[in-house]
Amino acid sequence: MARLRATFQTLWGYEDFRSPQGEIAQSILSGKDCVIIMPTGGGKSVCFQLPALMQFGVTLVISPLVALMENQVQELAEKGLPAAALHSELDKKVHWQTLRSLQNNRLRLLYLSPETLLSKPVWEVLYQPQVTINALVLDEAHCLTQWGDSFRPAYRRLGAVRSTLIAAKPAGTKIAIAAFTATADPHTQAALLRVLRLQNPQLIRLNPYRSNLHLSVKTVWTPSGRKRAMLGFIQRHGKQAGIVYARTRRGTESLAQWFAAQGYSVRAYHGGLAADQRRLIEAQWISGDCQFVVCTSAFGMGINKPDCRFVIHYEVPSLLAEYVQEVGRGGRDGKPARALSLVSEPTGLFAPEDKRRWQFFEQKAQQLEKAAAKLVHRIPTKGHIDQVRQQFADADQALALLHRKGQLRWLDPFTYQIEHHPQPQRLEQLSPAVVMQRYLFTQKCRWQVLLEEFGFAAEAKKMHCGKCDRCQSQMSS
Repeated sequence: MARLRATFQTLWGYEDFRSPQGEIAQSILSGKDCVIIMPTGGGKSVCFQLPALMQFGVTLVISPLVALMENQVQELAEKGLPAAALHSELDKKVHWQTLRSLQNNRLRLLYLSPETLLSKPVWEVLYQPQVTINALVLDEAHCLTQWGDSFRPAYRRLGAVRSTLIAAKPAGTKIAIAAFTATADPHTQAALLRVLRLQNPQLIRLNPYRSNLHLSVKTVWTPSGRKRAMLGFIQRHGKQAGIVYARTRRGTESLAQWFAAQGYSVRAYHGGLAADQRRLIEAQWISGDCQFVVCTSAFGMGINKPDCRFVIHYEVPSLLAEYVQEVGRGGRDGKPARALSLVSEPTGLFAPEDKRRWQFFEQKAQQLEKAAAKLVHRIPTKGHIDQVRQQFADADQALALLHRKGQLRWLDPFTYQIEHHPQPQRLEQLSPAVVMQRYLFTQKCRWQVLLEEFGFAAEAKKMHCGKCDRCQSQMSS
């Protein structure tokens, strides 16, 4: 611990860790598996960056978004530390140079998506016996359950990565696995342990409550009322910095244009922008050159501006975990910040946009599951994923569905075996939209509902934040 603290002081300049940063870094450095649930702004990145920088060899950081990878790599590069990212937007020369650095053990941190990790050129380098791999870190680990059964099925194959890599390395090689997230309900925690094949993991859970973050939800009856409510909220914040979330690329651009016409300094941000455009917008917002950004969820994870004073959901996400991640951008300096979510009245009769959007995502998930279920009886009992892909368009989703149901095992990240023995029935979960609506239309303290949903029942019983819209209305009545 003394060595960790001294290195932390040298590289980051802080006198000491915030609890439980030191404990987590020590566990990873000693090769233990960990599941860490920490609120946004809790400083989780340093927990795995620090031990990675203190060892020979590389720590692989599995990250869901290019923006998130690039932000962390840029911060490390500014300190002159050996970190890099691999993703589809990289120049070919940079991609090749990064692979060479990896091959020669010159990197200490490599950020990449699950799909890039399992791509042939990258896997062939990682599999080489001389490439030293110390740890596999799953950043924003809730994405494994949020996306792993649908459009990011590569997440479901990560559990076979460690054992396959160790088999190619010198005898005695150990690779620790650490999963980090700000939001994991009991179902997600169980899935992480099972899918990643964690070995006696240390579980560190901090509840998501942030006393300085004041939550509110406002019902709007018309589309124009939604804009008026948002504008009034922003006007009350003067020139303070903030974020406005919409759910589509087109929505962010049209809203940003509307705000610009009202005289605001604003930018639209989404995954369709080129990497240099995204970096420019992030820099403008962080420096104060633009007051707020209208963005999709691509802006949420990894963006760190301590004095963000408000977060508005012009359109709420369909997942409660995503909502907590996004409101968590506010007030990271510990000073008061406000989060406002705008939502149609419960029937959706007068402003049906929210209802239509929730139904669209639910129908999409159902269609995907039906298509995958049809393939289940047609694919070989044992095979290689590339061969199955050649025969079936939805092969990845079908294999992910079987894996989720406990009917398939990955022998390595590319070869599967269908299991025919019966599996115990798992409890059916409420649909994400139902859970989200339960939070939005609750009469209880909003933080109490969040604590209940994320498995902190004891803390929830005592919770009455006194600052959310529900607590305030109870006090005034």
